[in-house]
This record gives sequence, C-alpha cells and structure tokens, in this order.
Amino acid sequence: MKQLFYFILLIAGLSSIHSCKEMIDEDGNSLIDLNPDTGLTGPRALFREITDSDTLAEYHYNGLQLTKVLTDSGSVTNIAYSGDKISKIDFMGFLDLDNDGNLDKDSISYSQLFTYGPTGKLITISENRSFFKRADPVPPSTTPGPQTLYKKTKSTYDLKYEASTAKLDSIIMKNGPDVSGTVFAFTDYSKTKYEYTGDNVSKVTRAYGPIGGGVTTKYGYEFLSYDTQISPFTLLPFGYKVSRLLNTEINDSESFILSPNSPKRISVTDLMTPIPSPVFLTTDYLYDAQTYMRVGFGINYIYKPL
Repeated sequence: MKQLFYFILLIAGLSSIHSCKEMIDEDGNSLIDLNPDTGLTGPRALFREITDSDTLAEYHYNGLQLTKVLTDSGSVTNIAYSGDKISKIDFMGFLDLDNDGNLDKDSISYSQLFTYGPTGKLITISENRSFFKRADPVPPSTTPGPQTLYKKTKSTYDLKYEASTAKLDSIIMKNGPDVSGTVFAFTDYSKTKYEYTGDNVSKVTRAYGPIGGGVTTKYGYEFLSYDTQISPFTLLPFGYKVSRLLNTEINDSESFILSPNSPKRISVTDLMTPIPSPVFLTTDYLYDAQTYMRVGFGINYIYKPL
C-alpha cells in the first residue's frame, strides 16, 4: 500500500496537453470539440478519457445504456442489465494490483453479480475473481509462456445507505481464497466510510484487516474545493462507478466520481503511520460551453451526442 503514493504522484505529473486521438466515435459521429466555445448541445454521453499520449477509457453504449468499457492494454469490461439496472459486470484484462503505477503483466478476470433492495438501491455485489500468471520463457526461447490460472478468490460487498439522505454511507467487503476441495471461508475484510459536503463526497476512510484480527491498514482520502460545474462521471451509471472503485485497493482515491461536481484538491493519508503525512494533488479545470468539465488532473474528457 505504501506504493500508492507513487501512483498518486504519477497521475499528478501527467500533462494536460490535448490528445491527438481522432475525434470520432465508434459509429463515425463527430465528437465534441475541445474548444470551450464550441461543442454539442442536448443529451450527451461520456465517450473517452484520454491523456496527451494514451486512451485511459473508452465507453460504448446500446442506446442510453453503458454496455462496454475498454481500458489499458486491451482490458474489457462488459455490463449486462435487467431492465434499467445493472445485473452483472465482467472484466478481463490487466490491473495495477501491486500499486506501483504500472499495469501488472499478469492478467485478471472477475465476474460481479448485483443485488438490489426493496427500494431499488444496490445493496450487494458478489464477486468471483481469477488471477493468471504468465510463465517465464524457457531458454533458448525468449517468448513468455501462456497465462495460466494460479489462484481464485470470492468477495462480497455490502452497501449501506444513510437513512435520512439515501446517500452511500459505507461498503463492507469480505474476501477469501477459493481453493478447490476445501470449504470456503472469508478471511479478510475492509470497511469504506463515506462523508459528504452537500451532495459531494468530501472524505473517504478505508480500513483493512483479517477477520477477527483488527485493522492492519488504513487510508484516508479527502476531496476539497469542489467546483460548481458538471462532472463527466454524472453520465455513468452508479453501479459501474462503484464497481470501478472496487477493482483494486487503490481506487478509493477516485471516489470523487460519485459526486456531481469535481474537486480541485485531493489528499491521501496513511492513517497507520505514527504521524500521518498526507500527499496532496491539485488541479485547475477547463469546461465546455455547457459547463461540463473537459480537462482536469491531466485527463481530457471527450463526449459524444446521444
């Protein structure tokens, strides 16, 4: 977890120069121009998150529903629905599980099933995850071997909501190894607590540890100086955003995606150190004529018409 700070600083150093990626969507439609005085009016969708050198995410839709997200190194997230609610998310690709700022060479796949309560709110995500490792080359060959399965885990995420506001209050995770021929049991847990200023997430605290063994790791995230314009993440479904936050242990630093506005200042603090020392990130945003945020923290947000 200490390497989380390297990841955060890496993001902070990204240039906010506009990308030269082609400005058309998968159907050949023109996308919103990066000039703040031009652009589309009316319904829109978030299409790409890009830096000056790479595409971080590309979003695909069936009508109004988000159905697929393409991310780094050919990773794919497929999203299925029951009516207008997400019922299942499948991911296959590469994540940064060791928190060093680079995608792991070994691949991951997971499947998440979504359960909703009587009021229609998402209350549980059940996950099965498989980890694959690419074998080293066998000399004299220099070609790595195929990806082979080396472990599996099961997790549940229980979402709690604040009764008076209906905002997400906490997520409790339980996780354990899924070993063939043994009785499954949860061995580890985490609890993520959310606090708000108005409708925006202002503080997140996540504690980890073995079940029955106390807290061994704890991090705090604060999101400050929110703007009053429209966040691009308001265009993505809540269930997908929660899934995105849960796919690695470092993604709590992105919890502002649950907010309608965008923070100009973020801090990350290791709360287990004797004297916690936060790491701060700051940015200024650019917006389009319809007040949607289009550049921040070195990332450009590209929209398409619906």
